[in-house]
Amino acid sequence: MTQVRTGRHCTFAMHVHLAFVTKYRHKVFVDRHLNRMEEIMREVCADFETELVEFNGENGHVHLLMNFPPKVAVSKLVNSLKGVSSRRMRQEFPDLAQRYYRANKLWSGSYFAGSAGGAPLSILRQYIEQQNRPQ
Repeated sequence: MTQVRTGRHCTFAMHVHLAFVTKYRHKVFVDRHLNRMEEIMREVCADFETELVEFNGENGHVHLLMNFPPKVAVSKLVNSLKGVSSRRMRQEFPDLAQRYYRANKLWSGSYFAGSAGGAPLSILRQYIEQQNRPQ
């Protein structure tokens, strides 16, 4: 079910699915890394007034589903999520810092972002086409 949130001047339900892969696609994460990463990601989201709806990952990548307000640029949110999590994870986990001592980065420079939720595009197109346009 889509969660609708209200801002000062708008009502919104904007969801984005993000995926980040590790630098060089190294398989470095274990459960304790992912648990701490989720905490860090939630803190960053709170700073952006964004809700982290779901978080999970495997040994070389993570997935996030978030509900964000229209005033937030996804690219700025991604930069903060990746930057803060990279820095803090390498500080808190020496095993990660050792693995990435040369790159000094945890994440690959690329990421996936996809819109999620709401009605399928075909239904939205049909709804818009069927509006009672004045003559």
